[in-house]
Amino acid sequence: MQDYLQLTPVASIIFIFTIVTSIYAFYNADTYGKFMLHPYSVAKGKNIYQLITSGMVHKDWSHLIFNMLSYFFFAFQLEQIIGHWQFALLYIVSLILSDLPTVIKHKDDFWYNSLGASGAVCAILFSYILFSPLDKLIIFPIPFPIPAVVFGVLYLIYSSYAARKSNDGINHDAHFYGAVTGILITFILYPQVIQIFLSKLSGGYSFF
Repeated sequence: MQDYLQLTPVASIIFIFTIVTSIYAFYNADTYGKFMLHPYSVAKGKNIYQLITSGMVHKDWSHLIFNMLSYFFFAFQLEQIIGHWQFALLYIVSLILSDLPTVIKHKDDFWYNSLGASGAVCAILFSYILFSPLDKLIIFPIPFPIPAVVFGVLYLIYSSYAARKSNDGINHDAHFYGAVTGILITFILYPQVIQIFLSKLSGGYSFF
């Protein structure tokens, strides 16, 4: 853990803090009420801080584990690629911007709440894809690894569709806009990433 703190201090602190606050919230209902995103309130200028704190709590253990495993696989590598303050900026801004469409969409729905770091995690994943588009990912239930860029395209299509059609209780809007935000912020910070992305794609020998 000491190596992680030295090489990737920002990713490490976010990782530890998110796990601790999420577990604490599992046993403290008041924390859920204060931290989770309530679009109705935020749209009226109240509890603006929830745009950030909603990413510090999760619905249950499976939600937390899935998000933190995804974070673990990509965040630490990405911080070493783009830098410490850049990673912090990417994470925090993506956390906020990925929730804004949800606030707009549910501004009149008093009973709607949202929580979890999924938007920021998606931003990390898609930023990483720009630098390593041909890395192979194993995505359940697909029985074989697929290139990161293929997964990215399929994920954006699915998230866009699910946000319009799904009633599964998952905030697919945050996933989609988190991914898009991650791409845009990475491009702003590193315009050369497009050249890196295209170069690695053209140099790849196969997609499967």
